[in-house]
Amino acid sequence: KMDDDDDDIPQLSSHTLAALQEFYLEQQQREGMKTSQGFNQYSIGSIEEDWQLSQFWYSDETASCLANEALAAAGKGGRIACVSAPSVYQKLKELDGKDFSVCILEYDRRFSVYGEEFIFYDYNYPLNLPEDLLPHSFDIVIADPPYLSEECLQKTAETIKYLTKGKILLCTGAIMEEQAAKQLGVKMCKFIPKHSRNLANEFRCYVNYASGLD
Repeated sequence: KMDDDDDDIPQLSSHTLAALQEFYLEQQQREGMKTSQGFNQYSIGSIEEDWQLSQFWYSDETASCLANEALAAAGKGGRIACVSAPSVYQKLKELDGKDFSVCILEYDRRFSVYGEEFIFYDYNYPLNLPEDLLPHSFDIVIADPPYLSEECLQKTAETIKYLTKGKILLCTGAIMEEQAAKQLGVKMCKFIPKHSRNLANEFRCYVNYASGLD
């Protein structure tokens, strides 16, 4: 009997090992950058996209444009709800100091790092919300349903209608235009949102009020 138990341990190929080391090195460098540069936990990309959750972050310019639009629509002292739109939430928090409040409703619990402003949200249960989240208590709701399906939009629309005092800013595919009008009474804007990675589907914004996105 041999004493060498190492024979039972599967060995990684040198190529796999090198790739793994490179991955860990990149991860360490990212963490290092976060700590050394006075890292802003609200910057877009601070929480990385999880494609399995159908997450695609907006480009910095688009997030800024949508955040500023939400601010203008909400008005001084306004309340903004970001439903499945974390990069707009992050951009709004970067503008901290302005007179407004914001909540993020999101399925991905990584966003719970944002404390009390984070509300766990599963679009399959559109009205399964905390009791203290009162109906029609937000001046504007900005929403980006995670999937381009009629069912997802319909359920997200229930949440939006529950939360908003009236104003809605919806971001979804151009193919959802008819459904968006039917579910929420919103119209397509001229502004074309961009993502940090290009998406195959044409993406658009829709509103039900006179916005600055035209």
